[in-house]
Amino acid sequence: MGYLCGAIPVAWLVARRYGVDLLTTGDGNPGAWNALDQLGARRALPAFLGDGAKAFIPAAVFHLAFGFWPAYVAVAAAMAGHAFPLPHPSRGGKSIMCFVGGAFALSPLPALICGVLAIAITLATSFKYGARVAIFAFPLVQLATDPVEHVMATGGLMTFIGVLFVTRRRTSVPASAGPDAPPTR
Repeated sequence: MGYLCGAIPVAWLVARRYGVDLLTTGDGNPGAWNALDQLGARRALPAFLGDGAKAFIPAAVFHLAFGFWPAYVAVAAAMAGHAFPLPHPSRGGKSIMCFVGGAFALSPLPALICGVLAIAITLATSFKYGARVAIFAFPLVQLATDPVEHVMATGGLMTFIGVLFVTRRRTSVPASAGPDAPPTR
């Protein structure tokens, strides 16, 4: 269930609604962050909410029905579905918003605290700093409320994102590039 939800290309679909193909613009990433760069905050909001919901929904269902660890697997599966969607596993994103949505299902209080932190830093500086600080602060805040095993599990999800950042070094896609053209470095 998590993988199938994660594989839905929500941000790509939102951008297509506005005539933008995220695979051929910006950094070539089909996720919410590239949608924000290409569409602006108001138009990209459904992409952020949708990419987060891809992990939140299955994780919340599994958390309520079976507990933390099955919900954790649902988040990991949603992140994998977003990163490696079939039938084109190389066209996935970096799973950041899936992680955020999953965080709200797995550990709501720390996620809420980090959400408030993101808003405060965004108002003081910019969204890119607010979001980054909140994501990196999440396991630290989680240490105050959750068992250390859950925090370690969060580290595993964050490591997955880190590996995607290292292995998917897309930096820009020329506007004239076709859908199968590789990004430039």
